[in-house]
Amino acid sequence: MDGRRGSLSDARRQAAHWCRRYRAGGDGAVAARRRHGVLTRDQEIALIETMRDRFPDQLNLTGPLWSRQSVAALVERLHNIPLSPAAAARYLRAWGLTTREPVDRACPLCAESVVRWQAEVYPAISRAAQQQRAEVYWAGKTRLHGVTPATEVVAAISTRGWVRFMVTTEPELPRDFLTRLLPTSGRLTHVVADGSWSCAEWPRRVPDGVVLHALPSCERAR
Repeated sequence: MDGRRGSLSDARRQAAHWCRRYRAGGDGAVAARRRHGVLTRDQEIALIETMRDRFPDQLNLTGPLWSRQSVAALVERLHNIPLSPAAAARYLRAWGLTTREPVDRACPLCAESVVRWQAEVYPAISRAAQQQRAEVYWAGKTRLHGVTPATEVVAAISTRGWVRFMVTTEPELPRDFLTRLLPTSGRLTHVVADGSWSCAEWPRRVPDGVVLHALPSCERAR
């Protein structure tokens, strides 16, 4: 019996190890490395450094979190280069901020559990949000490669396609980020967090008004 329990424990640790490797890899990159966009590499890095651990309203720009509009406004301020929101969106995609299906947010070992969760659990979340007239966001993070120090892009994409994000060196799910997802109307906000964070990396106290849900993850199953 103890041997079987030990084998199960080892399997869970191995699954969590592969899950961590999957989520730590990230797929964000400095767009200039890919030879597209209007900014030089140095200009894009300066943009990222300015955004790191700062919010738009701290730089006298519109919005509690970064969006393609506020990124375009910051580019014009820093580099005197007009940038359309569509062009800014290309940089966000290069940084890994793209709409993804729930199963695409999971490591291969978690995919089956995520599909089951989507069929059995998510419909109730969606119904509750509709009744509450609340927004639903899908949250995750990507590692920006080609940037020093190690930098994460923490993003939330709403079911309406709105992208809100922050740039940070912190590995945890930032409480300030969740707070800034709340609308000024006082309505609730539902946030589905993928396996980018373990339970230990969640805020100890979730902001009032935020309902935090977890996608199944090997990391959380330990």
